[in-house]
Amino acid sequence: MDIWEIDKSLLFLVLVLPGFISIKVYSLLIAVEARDYSKSLVEAVCYSSLNFAVFSWLIVLISSEDFYHHHPFIYWIGLFLVFFGAPSIWPFLFRWISELKVFKKNILSPYKQPWDYVFAKKESMWIVVYLKDGEIIRGKFAEKSFASSFPSERQIYIEEVWREKNGKKFGEKVTRTKGILISQDEIKYIKFLGK
Repeated sequence: MDIWEIDKSLLFLVLVLPGFISIKVYSLLIAVEARDYSKSLVEAVCYSSLNFAVFSWLIVLISSEDFYHHHPFIYWIGLFLVFFGAPSIWPFLFRWISELKVFKKNILSPYKQPWDYVFAKKESMWIVVYLKDGEIIRGKFAEKSFASSFPSERQIYIEEVWREKNGKKFGEKVTRTKGILISQDEIKYIKFLGK
C-alpha cells in the first residue's frame, strides 16, 4: 500500500486541512504553547469532521449530479467555504462564545494568564507600572502599544510616557520619546485606568 498515491494524498488533505486551518487560526487569536503539529493530527481530523458535519448539507448539494456543470461558480464558492472559510471562522466564533456571560461561568477561559486576557482586548487605557526598584512609569497604552503573550516572556511596550505635574498623575506627556519597553523582570505590578 503506497500512501503517496494521489487518491490517498487527497483523502489525507481532505481529512486534515480544515482542522489544521482552525488550529492555526486559533493559535493566532489566543496565545497558546508552541505546538508540534505532527502530534495534532487526531485533533485536526476531529475538527475537520465537525466542520464536515455542520456543512454536510452543502457537501451533499454541491456533490449532486451535474451541479458543477450547471453552477460552477457556486460549486467553487461552496468548496472554498467548507475547506477554508468556515475553518477560519470557527476560532473567532469560539472566542466570541467563550466571552459571553452565560458561557464564562461554565467553561474555562481560553486565556492562559491574566496578562493575556487584559491585553488581548486591545483597549486603549492609562497604565501605571510599578517597578521593583520603586520607580513608577505612567503611560498611555493604545493602538501602537504592544504586550507580548504566552508562552513568550512578558514584555510591554507603552507608546506614550506621561509624568506627574501639578498634582495630576497624568499631567504632562514626556516629549521626545517614542515610548518605553519594560520587561517582566522589572515589573512589581501594574494598575490599569480607564480613558
